Amino acid sequence: MHNREHLVRALWTLFEPIHAVTYFSPQARDHFAGVGLTRYWDGYFAGRAAPLGPITAAPVTAMFSGFAPALVERALPAAWSVASVERVLEARSLGAAQTLRDMMPDEVLVTNAASMLTRVIDGIDNVGRPLAAANRALPEEADPYRQLWQTAATLREHRGDGHVLALVSENIAGLSTIVLRSSLDLDPATMKRARGWSEEQWGACVEELRERGLLTAHGGASPLGIAAVNRAEGLTNRLALAPWKHLDDAAVADVARVLAPIARACGSIFPFPNPIGMPQPWDPDRDPQASAIPIAPA
Repeated sequence: MHNREHLVRALWTLFEPIHAVTYFSPQARDHFAGVGLTRYWDGYFAGRAAPLGPITAAPVTAMFSGFAPALVERALPAAWSVASVERVLEARSLGAAQTLRDMMPDEVLVTNAASMLTRVIDGIDNVGRPLAAANRALPEEADPYRQLWQTAATLREHRGDGHVLALVSENIAGLSTIVLRSSLDLDPATMKRARGWSEEQWGACVEELRERGLLTAHGGASPLGIAAVNRAEGLTNRLALAPWKHLDDAAVADVARVLAPIARACGSIFPFPNPIGMPQPWDPDRDPQASAIPIAPA
């Protein structure tokens, strides 16, 4: 398949791994621990939410979508009494940059990638996208590794904010998303553990989705459930078009070719499949049509 929406989806597989190193690498965890956030979820929630300020659990649960409220509440707002927003922001940037530098020592390539993505995010309209707006408002970094990570984070949260809007439009946001995806391409046991849901909460959502006709009696995704997921993915793709609107397909391919080796290097620390549902990175040289990139999880 080759259309603009699909190319933008394929680009996501290149900037998502760059952003996601902050959740998987030991360097990132060490830097969070260095400011007192020794528990994984403290670093995750405080690190990802820090651009919004010393925020509490309820809005983070709403914006992140899919996490059990109790899991978020164990981290926030308590994390802010351990480390200030400024220290958390510095820790996440240092940890991500160290990871990227260790994985991709070619600073010329990284500088080029950072410059390209900086131009992409310059024109983003972030109305209705709180996480993208907060990340975009952070100062530009002089270090190319830090700037590359920050621009990738802004693009990732822009797409993620749009994805939550799309899920809400189908009434499958929150736990419903996780249960439906676990009937398609994710492991239920892993997702319960990774998102903090109890067996009772999970089971109640399964019953609700069965009553709505989105799951079958055996717990698989029904045709209605698959259609809802696919519509949400399609809307996510359309909502993600705006940052790239000033680039033609050739320019998009140029960005992809610069990002691809960095994304592949980052991908070495992720399991496939993984709990964030990230596919293998697009290879624009071998697959210029991005035909190997799935249109949707279903």
